[in-house]
Amino acid sequence: MYQTSIGAHHHRSGRGVEKIHLPGGVVPVPALLQKAGYYTCIGSGLPGRSRAGKEKAGKGKKGGGDGLGKTDYNFEWDARMYDSSDWAGRKPDQPFFMQVQLAGGKLRGGDDASAQKLSARAREEFGRATDPAKVTLPPYYPRDPVLVRDWAAFLDAVRFTDKHVGEVIARLEREGILDQTLVIFMTDHGISHARGKQFLYNEGTHIPFVVRGPGVARGKVREDLIEHIDLSALSLAAAGIPLPAAMQAKNILAPGYEPREFVFAARDRCDETVERIRSVRSDRFLYIRNFYPLRPHLQPNAYKDGKSIVRTLRALHDAGKLEPLTEKLLFSPTRPPEELYEWTTDRWQVKNLAGDPAHKATLEKLRGRLDHWIVETKDKGPESEAMYDSDMDVYLGGRANKGKGETVTEKNIALMKAWAAQGK
Repeated sequence: MYQTSIGAHHHRSGRGVEKIHLPGGVVPVPALLQKAGYYTCIGSGLPGRSRAGKEKAGKGKKGGGDGLGKTDYNFEWDARMYDSSDWAGRKPDQPFFMQVQLAGGKLRGGDDASAQKLSARAREEFGRATDPAKVTLPPYYPRDPVLVRDWAAFLDAVRFTDKHVGEVIARLEREGILDQTLVIFMTDHGISHARGKQFLYNEGTHIPFVVRGPGVARGKVREDLIEHIDLSALSLAAAGIPLPAAMQAKNILAPGYEPREFVFAARDRCDETVERIRSVRSDRFLYIRNFYPLRPHLQPNAYKDGKSIVRTLRALHDAGKLEPLTEKLLFSPTRPPEELYEWTTDRWQVKNLAGDPAHKATLEKLRGRLDHWIVETKDKGPESEAMYDSDMDVYLGGRANKGKGETVTEKNIALMKAWAAQGK
């Protein structure tokens, strides 16, 4: 189901005294599979190895043990829906459901030193690292050494991810169960950058989706649009479990499946930074609605502002060294309420067609389709002030440097509240 339908759309929410409970009848996929007799697990897919592909420390040491993988859910859930961190503990011939977690782009870390460290690791393990000089950046990012090294490290992170996946596949083959196992590979978002992760342009929402297993044609490529949530319907159907009536996901491998004409995406509060963006995409156009157009694209955020790439962008902006396109897209004090892009020809979505009379009909069509989706799916929209305050108490208690004056997080929270009071 869409995160906006079940109230799980605000980042790290329900952590404080205010809790979030799933709507009646909505059950997590692992719980449904477990009830059907599946052994459910979540981890690295490689016993004794972390999701970064490295050997874990011994039990009792920092990072040691084979505990469950990341379960960063925005609602109350029962940990018993997972049997283990790995399928090795299942009964003989018991079917299993495994969520293999990969570090992906997080391997490159958040600062320039970490990016360079990953490049060094790539040279050591692969014989070479991606050459920053050969990296192609989107046109709105300056060709600064910090940014090109970060992008190169991200590409090396992809190589390490491929290696990890290959090792999991090899394990399934060694155990003689590869051909009877449905394997689905995807990522949760695009590159973590100023216009990528957390935003609804292609840089943030275009992800890989690869399926291998019984009944799946080898080498077949499909061009139709699918959504993240379709993974759940595909998984349940493969296990022979009827799809719940309320499920919004679709089994994209079902006989007679009719591809989606439109796909939707949403972004809301991330950490302390309040946001609300929605989008609808057709096979040609992308429509984005900014519900807080009086706020800048790069709102203050303690987590992201701590990253070398964002610090570099802000420093170049302050020094007046950015190109006009970058200033317009990243540092304009306001944003257009609506954005429309012909994404099939405008790869990086830099030409906003929302004000072009020639595209008025398309704009109105997609605007109406998004309006319908918001109502149809019961989009829960902004969170209450009580919920925000509850979760911010957790942020301040767990992340702020107490005793060192007002923290960045505290300043940002105050700014969010001030902007809200001003109607921004």
